Amino acid sequence: MEKNQVKIAIVEDDANLRLLVSQRIASEGYQVFEAADGNSGEALIVKEQPHIVLLDWMLPGKTGNEVCTAVREKDFNGIVIMITAKAQDIDKIDAYNFGVSDYITKPFSMEVLMALIENKVKFIVNSDKPDMIKFANMEHHPSTHMLMREGKKVELTILENRILLYFLKNMNKVINRDELMMVVWGYNSDVNTRTLDMHIVRLRKKIENNPEHPMLLQTVRGIGYKFVLE
Repeated sequence: MEKNQVKIAIVEDDANLRLLVSQRIASEGYQVFEAADGNSGEALIVKEQPHIVLLDWMLPGKTGNEVCTAVREKDFNGIVIMITAKAQDIDKIDAYNFGVSDYITKPFSMEVLMALIENKVKFIVNSDKPDMIKFANMEHHPSTHMLMREGKKVELTILENRILLYFLKNMNKVINRDELMMVVWGYNSDVNTRTLDMHIVRLRKKIENNPEHPMLLQTVRGIGYKFVLE
């Protein structure tokens, strides 16, 4: 995919901020779509299927978390970056729980926002997603966020999919937490290790025979994790 094929939607009720962000994104060569409230934002996302959504938390109509939840339930798999003044850790954890890919707090500099977007675009444009990866008694289909385990379909969230794919590309290698957080959440992400560990726990429940005593996705105390496959 070429960079100018990447579609970015901005769902923001502040007209001045929306204009500034859309003009800057358009100047970088991306396709830009805009909405000023939650209901029209949801409709726009479902219709256009953008690769990246910049989604304000506090919107008229449906709030940002309601929009994100709704589009995820409609199988939207693009990247959702929440833009909000909420800065507490619990807010961030809640946001990841309802399907947000990343998080940036107001006020922010345009350069930081663009660096975050560029990191996501790099993942979209350069990702060499294979059709399927076999391991143990499972098949991972990264392009559809699906895991087949003993013939049964297991759905993965976007973040679980990203984490598993990175481990499968780095089997039997110790991955430290900072490296994993950078790969999964990207530039300037202020995700804490508790959030990462929470996603690891959820992923283990989907791939391990005994998640309490993992054989595949093992913890390396004081460093990070290692995906062990003989």
